Amino acid sequence: MEEVQKSMKKQFDKKRRNPQGLKVSDNVWLENKNIHSNQPSKKLDNKRYRSFRISKDISSEAFQLEILEEWMIHNVFNKDLLTRCVELKFKEQHEEPAPLPMIINKEEEYEVKEIRKHGRRIQYLVH
Repeated sequence: MEEVQKSMKKQFDKKRRNPQGLKVSDNVWLENKNIHSNQPSKKLDNKRYRSFRISKDISSEAFQLEILEEWMIHNVFNKDLLTRCVELKFKEQHEEPAPLPMIINKEEEYEVKEIRKHGRRIQYLVH
């Protein structure tokens, strides 16, 4: 009976593995699937949200992330929604992350540092 159970477990675990090898304290990208934002169109929204650190391994399928308190969402995500962060090789690839919006009266607000004209368009430099 034990041999059969071991065999069944082995076959089951073939499909339930962690191909990315995620573990506690790894940095991962969070996919925007099932997360609602204030963007008018899903097409214009980011495909992935910023990098988060894994704080706890809940199960083989789920991980707890250290997310910002302002997000007000549950911090446990399925492994399919997480992508391992890749270290950037060149200095030119590094970008400063966009500043987080301030929440005022339940709406996101940004501080505008500079207004620039670019042809017919106006661009806002957010600080």
